[in-house]
Parts: sequence; C-alpha cells; structure tokens
Amino acid sequence: MMKSVVCFGDSNTYGHNPVNGERLPESVRWPCLLQNLLGDNFKVIEEGLNGRTTVFDDPNDDWKNGIDYIKGILCTHRPVDYLVIMLGTNDMKTVYNASLDEIAAGLNEIVQRAEKVMDLKQGYVPKILVVSPPEISTDILTGPFAGSFNEVSIDKSKRLAEYYKRVADKHGCGFLDAKQYIKPSIEDGLHLDPAGHKGLAEAVCEAIKKL
Repeated sequence: MMKSVVCFGDSNTYGHNPVNGERLPESVRWPCLLQNLLGDNFKVIEEGLNGRTTVFDDPNDDWKNGIDYIKGILCTHRPVDYLVIMLGTNDMKTVYNASLDEIAAGLNEIVQRAEKVMDLKQGYVPKILVVSPPEISTDILTGPFAGSFNEVSIDKSKRLAEYYKRVADKHGCGFLDAKQYIKPSIEDGLHLDPAGHKGLAEAVCEAIKKL
C-alpha cells in the first residue's frame, strides 16, 4: 500500500530561489528529491508557503499562520502516513520579537492539532518528523531580507534545535536538526540552494526510514 508524506513548511519547502526570488524547479526542490529517494511506494506532498510561521500572524498577509491551516491541509490529503514539519525560520523575524520558548510553543501547538485532527478524522496519528530548520547565516545582513532579520535572529537560529528536540521528544516524534547537514545560500543567508535541497532530501529520507 502506498504511503503518503506531507511536507509542511515555509519558503524552503516551497522552493524559494535565493538568486532571483522565483520558485526552484521540481528537479531541485527537496520534497521532489525526497520522492525520488523514497520511491514508488510513497507519495510526497509539498505544502510549503513563503513566509509561513508556526502561530504568528503576519502583519501584511493574514494567511501565513501555520496553526490556522494544519488541520485543513492534513484533512485535504488524508490518509496521511507521515508528516514532516519544518517551520520556525520566519518566527525569528524582528517583527514578531518571539523568544525561543514561544517559537517552540508554536511548534508544540501545531503538533498537538495535527495529532488530534488525524486521530479524529482517520483513526490514527501519522508518524511525525520535526525538522529544526537550517540556521540563518550572517549573509542575511547584506542580502534582500536584511530588513526582516538581524543578529538576534541569527543567534536564535543557532539555538532553536534544542528547544524543538524537547517538543519532538514530548510527542514521541522523530527529530532532525537540519543545520547539522545543510547551510543556507550565500546569496541571501536564508534560503537553500540546490546543494542544500539535495542534502536536506537525503537527511529527511534517512530520518523517515528510522520512523
């Protein structure tokens, strides 16, 4: 029986191109590469959105709050066997002024809602992989997103994994610290280049197999 994998994330799951701001092709994006690695017994579903947060409301776009959409997205694609969550980078924007505890609490709320709605609607909870996103590099300070992130954001991104690991352990989820495998592009210090997408796909594939 084919297993489904929903990849719920932000612009690095969508495939934002750090060079020109457009979308990277399917041949480059990590969920598509993950599909190739997992093979025909799996169906990988991309659910990436530029600017998506865990629980914070974007002051300009009121539809980028992950907590409001996780239930609907999972029910759209059910039955869901695996859920990969990689969020948190946008939570570190200066506009939110969110602490690491608050960001981790946002992740916790998303995991809880995912578990509850899936148990209710499909009778079982998918295996969940929490991915702590790659760190933000100092290249962001001179790139196109310099107005949204600062040195504090960079520091938070280096320390987020330990907070996310606690959430994953609390719920019995798998955990992957992406910064151990990949780095953001030098173009903007935030988004993945093709090498980053390839490395992330390989790391997520191995993590899913361990679930």
